[in-house]
Amino acid sequence: MTDDTTEAYVSYGYLEPGVLPEIPLAPELDRVPPYTPELSAEQQERADRLLTDNIVISLHDHPVRFPDDMRDTPAYNRTGRQHTAFRGLAGSRMTVVFDNMMDGTACVTGNAPWRWSDIVTDLGMRQADLAHQDEVEVVRTVADIHRVHAAGKVGLVFGLEAATPIENELDRLDVLYGLGLRQIGIAYSDANALGCGLNESYDGGLTDFGRRAIHRMNALGLAIDVSHSSDRTGIDTCAASDAPVFITHAGAKGVWDTPRMKSDDVLRAIADTGGVIGMSAAPHTTLSHEHPRHTILSVMDHFHYCVDLVGIDHVAFGPDTLYGDHVGLHTVFGHLLKLGAAAVGGPSFEKVEYVDGLENPTENFTNICGRLVADGFSDDDIAKVLGGNILRALEEIWV
Repeated sequence: MTDDTTEAYVSYGYLEPGVLPEIPLAPELDRVPPYTPELSAEQQERADRLLTDNIVISLHDHPVRFPDDMRDTPAYNRTGRQHTAFRGLAGSRMTVVFDNMMDGTACVTGNAPWRWSDIVTDLGMRQADLAHQDEVEVVRTVADIHRVHAAGKVGLVFGLEAATPIENELDRLDVLYGLGLRQIGIAYSDANALGCGLNESYDGGLTDFGRRAIHRMNALGLAIDVSHSSDRTGIDTCAASDAPVFITHAGAKGVWDTPRMKSDDVLRAIADTGGVIGMSAAPHTTLSHEHPRHTILSVMDHFHYCVDLVGIDHVAFGPDTLYGDHVGLHTVFGHLLKLGAAAVGGPSFEKVEYVDGLENPTENFTNICGRLVADGFSDDDIAKVLGGNILRALEEIWV
């Protein structure tokens, strides 16, 4: 075990050295060559100002360190102790990041998916870790967002990519809310008690239990996500919800036609609720025919398409990045997940080792803001995309 990893395991006295598996972690910074934006000095100065002056929110990322060897990820997940990337977050320019903890690969897929007790343990362990430092705070209210922005800190919104662990017990939503959760997905690719995921060959949409769960989510103030839900489930969710609905991390089928992307009907349904669509950058997902080699330019093609379809008030970014080899993670879990065109017979594309420009949470918004400036958006529109749209929706959701 490296000195850095040992320190992470025992820094707050939870465990003695050697109790957990020896799993070296990936570096937070400089894992891949830096992205070089093509901006003039004036454009770079404007982008820096916009990032400083505005609330910046990632609708979906995993701001934690993964194993240096992604084949160790299943064992790492089973420890229930992900390590928040404090150093990486400090340089991220983000005000708030929606953090989906162990994500769908741990929660709802595999031979030993996370159960209810695992989720409760993870929420407790992550917050115990965060309680022993003062640079990153858990965010539960809109007022919290404004407070961390004023203080120059970073806020984490805890969420789950699927409600699968509640099984068929509505009261578990209340428990999760009480433990600090503020965002939850309906289904992660496979169907559950609430509705269909995007893997299903038959799209049955939302169940009656799913509708009852949405009413409870609305009453509690839980933000609802349909990123990994089927198209019909997404549309049904929008019809059932009294509050704005999110697609925290996806893209448009009109740009790249795979099941992981969203149809125009789903995108319009989200906008009709007052919700927001976050552009994902998970490797080999948000590709485009103009940019079939996945980079920030491919992701921006989805962004521009969605702006044209539903308007600037309903778009943002949820890059879905992490600190580690994301392509390697997909390889490890590829037999479980339909993640991109290669898995579902979509258009051909050039495989990459990482998404240039959107490889980790530290670089994401610096490069996103630079692209928005280069593409000619106004300061007001950039402020909306960086976080204003999400903040406006949360003011309606977080009752």
